[in-house]
Amino acid sequence: MFGRRRKQEKWILLAPAILVLALITLIPLANTFWLSFTDTRISAIPSPVRFIGLENYIYALTDPEFREALYRTLYFTIVSVGLEGILGVAVAVLLNQKFRGHLILRALIILPWAVPTIVNAVAWRLIYHPDYGALNSLLFQLGLISDYRSWIGDPATAMNMVILADVWKNFPLVAYVALAALQTVPADLNKAAAIEGAGPWKRFWSITLPWIMGPLMVVMVLRTIEAFRVFDIIYVMTGGGPADSTKTASFYVYQEYFNYLRSGSGASYAVLVAGISAVLILFYYSSAKRQATGATA
Repeated sequence: MFGRRRKQEKWILLAPAILVLALITLIPLANTFWLSFTDTRISAIPSPVRFIGLENYIYALTDPEFREALYRTLYFTIVSVGLEGILGVAVAVLLNQKFRGHLILRALIILPWAVPTIVNAVAWRLIYHPDYGALNSLLFQLGLISDYRSWIGDPATAMNMVILADVWKNFPLVAYVALAALQTVPADLNKAAAIEGAGPWKRFWSITLPWIMGPLMVVMVLRTIEAFRVFDIIYVMTGGGPADSTKTASFYVYQEYFNYLRSGSGASYAVLVAGISAVLILFYYSSAKRQATGATA
């Protein structure tokens, strides 16, 4: 009886927050879902809304440009999140060591993540500038290039340059989560493994990495979801160009809505992107559930 009353009290306390979230998310989502089945266009002259069924979705799924945008989004997500994971864990292992000034370095390493995405994008756009950018100047002085290059003006390099800027901003988040997890690893386990002859690499792969995998997996999957919806850094740095080489799925949705004013088809693209994001969220939930089950077993 007491447990049932406690559960009712929890739902009563959560009800206002659930109501606010429903108003903020469910209503716009339902409206977008409805628009995706219509031929609605953004126009100064009101026009009747016509229900067209799955026509927008059929067009979206057969649109080669949208498929290319999805491929670019997957490439951006896999490469950027992968590099953030590798760099973040490496930096966390370094910061977990005791050396002079390690506390100051721990405080400074969070600065890139604290910088707003727009500011970060503008800064890296200046670094990549073909005439006076710091990257060209550095590589030229080191003798690695003979002429200044337009790094984000070349379709062959633009996406990778955006990925580098994104990695620089977001790897501190992975590093801090990994660092917090590293500090929970029992020192006795590493000492026992060292006594038995295990080297640093073997101890890391056999003891440290499995121990921190739970928190690391959570932040990596959340970063995957965020990277899949990337828009702002693309918009500021390249505007989707050159030659659509950095046009991601979210940027494609933006163009359908605000450039071509096709809100009906734009809504169908948005629903498809949201659906893929939902699959990633379900993957995160199932992975986290398996992790929790394994930890309690």
